[in-house]
Amino acid sequence: MEDVNANKKTTRRQEATGAFEMPKFEMPKMEIPAAFRDIAEKGVSHAKENYEKMKVAAEDATDLLENTFATASKGAADYGVKVIEAARVNTNAAFDFASAMLGVRSLSDMVEISTTHMRSQFEAMHAQTKELTALAQRVATDTVEPVKDGVNKAFRKVA
Repeated sequence: MEDVNANKKTTRRQEATGAFEMPKFEMPKMEIPAAFRDIAEKGVSHAKENYEKMKVAAEDATDLLENTFATASKGAADYGVKVIEAARVNTNAAFDFASAMLGVRSLSDMVEISTTHMRSQFEAMHAQTKELTALAQRVATDTVEPVKDGVNKAFRKVA
């Protein structure tokens, strides 16, 4: 029992004095040849240059993505507004048609009102489709072109 207590005291004393610290190994001091030193310095220099190029490219890519997202969001909102506007126009036309049909006095009036309404709705639908298609193409172009230019620019910087 006394040996166990003595060992515990010795262990505590060793821990307190740092007897269990890692031994320190010192490298022998030797002269590094100048050629190796030059190669190492050039390697570090190239690594720093490449890091800076990649950092700038990553920052540019981040800016590009933010701008692209903003452009796409605005374009989607504009497209949504146009769709709602077209729906409003079409709904008003449907109510006008229903109102006109309530005042029909003869079969020929009904045919004339129906034909006129269908023709005007077909023309309106054609115009709305053209407008929405043009808007979608513009949004796609406005979104893709900066990405294409940015990617090309980034690759030129890195290369």
